[in-house]
Amino acid sequence: MEKRNLPVAVFDSGVGGVSVLRELVKLMPLEDFFYFGDSLHAPYGTKKTEEVRELTLENIKRMARRGIKGIVVACNTATSAAITLLREQYTDIPVVGIEPALKPAVMEKEHARVLVLATPMTVHAGKFVSLMERFAGRATMIPLGCPGLMEFVEAGKLEGEELERYLKKLLYPYLSGGIDAVVLGCTHYPFLRNEIQKVMGPGVHILDGSQGTARELRRRLAAMDLLTDRQRPGEVIFEESIPEKIPLCRFLLGC
Repeated sequence: MEKRNLPVAVFDSGVGGVSVLRELVKLMPLEDFFYFGDSLHAPYGTKKTEEVRELTLENIKRMARRGIKGIVVACNTATSAAITLLREQYTDIPVVGIEPALKPAVMEKEHARVLVLATPMTVHAGKFVSLMERFAGRATMIPLGCPGLMEFVEAGKLEGEELERYLKKLLYPYLSGGIDAVVLGCTHYPFLRNEIQKVMGPGVHILDGSQGTARELRRRLAAMDLLTDRQRPGEVIFEESIPEKIPLCRFLLGC
């Protein structure tokens, strides 16, 4: 098969990366995508960096054997741990990671107060810390580790009393006002956007990096002349380290 008509690999630590896949499909409906979620080893956000790096490299190596024309690491934790090595290993195709949407959050207003929700590992990762420092002079960045939050999405619990109680307890210190924007720093969290908005209130803008990641991949594919020349709608292939999660992936793609 001609290289430009191969699928793009989309990797995540579970089902959350479907939030990125959804934006990729919207922007490039003619492209094929191969999604793999490693729910068997989730959550990545509470593991050591070395373990996350090893899991990410091994899973993407296996995906690449199938024939791919690009890689999207649809997981903030895996991006922080492995994106540099992936770009060194796969020099002939675009390799795009995701990062929290801090820039658009900072542009919300002058000296904005931005609450950044992320996994515990992402909050302490060097790449994430450097990104926050880049915008520190223009806004007040408040990182908040959220142990257990992505597990709601992995379980398909996108609403309900249990989730609402968790969010109210997690976000209670920030509910008295003063927060201008919330950045969703894990690709699982966009599926909980409505519940987070409900708890934070209508005046707080909720942002994530999925659309920016999709645009960046399209830009890089175009620059390398790798956009498909087919005119049929693209296909999505789902694989999961826990196969029973595949119906949830399909459901989330249509959310």
